[in-house]
Amino acid sequence: MGRPKPLLPWHGVPLVEYQIASLIEAGVSQVIVVLGHDHEAIAAQVSGDGVHSVVNTAYRQGKATSVRAGLTAVDAAATDILLLAVDQPRPPEIIAAIITAHVSEDALITSPRYAGRGGHPLIFSARLRDELETITEDSQGVREVFRAHADEVNEVVIVDPMIRLDINDQDAYEEALRLFGG
Repeated sequence: MGRPKPLLPWHGVPLVEYQIASLIEAGVSQVIVVLGHDHEAIAAQVSGDGVHSVVNTAYRQGKATSVRAGLTAVDAAATDILLLAVDQPRPPEIIAAIITAHVSEDALITSPRYAGRGGHPLIFSARLRDELETITEDSQGVREVFRAHADEVNEVVIVDPMIRLDINDQDAYEEALRLFGG
């Protein structure tokens, strides 16, 4: 991207601020922001009640290291764990709908779907915390946990293509701005 994704403008604020606000508005009680590259610049944008950050010094080794780093800061009393990357902006209404579906089904894993394909955020019961803490890039990270519990995934249809949005490069960012007014 040529600049840190968390600092990209999205709906008038840096992307990381947008994500934090959406999570809190949707009812997430504890937000853990995992920082890696340029963590000093991004940390200034991380604030709020129940919002904490951790630095993943091993971020170059893959996303699994960030999931594991974030889990170290999750409250031991947490009943569920929601995973959402900063480059997957979601409005609070979508996050809240997925949380509601997860809680109402007392699901082990909840995955939103749009047009037959999976999206984000993903929610895991804290009963899977030990499994999440041992994921690796070699074993496909979070996909490993999904595969192990494939018959226990609560799939929630969300009729909004935004659940598939993933801003991986400058072209994807410009398309997201065009489609979703970010």
